[in-house]
Amino acid sequence: MKIVYWSGTGNTEKMAQLIGKGITEGGKEAEVINVSDVNVNELLSEDILVLGCSAMGDEVLEESEFEPFVEEISTQISGKKVALFGSYGWGDGQWMRDFEERMIGYGCSIIGDPLIVQNEPDDNEQECIDFGKKIAQI
Repeated sequence: MKIVYWSGTGNTEKMAQLIGKGITEGGKEAEVINVSDVNVNELLSEDILVLGCSAMGDEVLEESEFEPFVEEISTQISGKKVALFGSYGWGDGQWMRDFEERMIGYGCSIIGDPLIVQNEPDDNEQECIDFGKKIAQI
């Protein structure tokens, strides 16, 4: 299973690593990949997509790498199961609600509730690991 993320401060990257640990503990293989290094064709061969991006600006997805990636896969992901995660420093998580709605609009099934963590995931490490374990059970 591939976990694709974008991280500005390292918080979302740390979440990705912890989710990967949970997937592994749940009995599946996990590969954590920065969005700039993802092979879209390989990713699209997966049944489940695990996508993470931190909130930027006015609670939007990162615009130079992650947004173009989402646009690139948007017409090819209908029917996929998708788990979403990310960190934020302000606001109330609107960027993630918008991201979830957008993925549903592309024809995806969202796995559970997206996982969002304010700032560093230090106090939420187990929550991230458990999120990964739930994904592994699907």
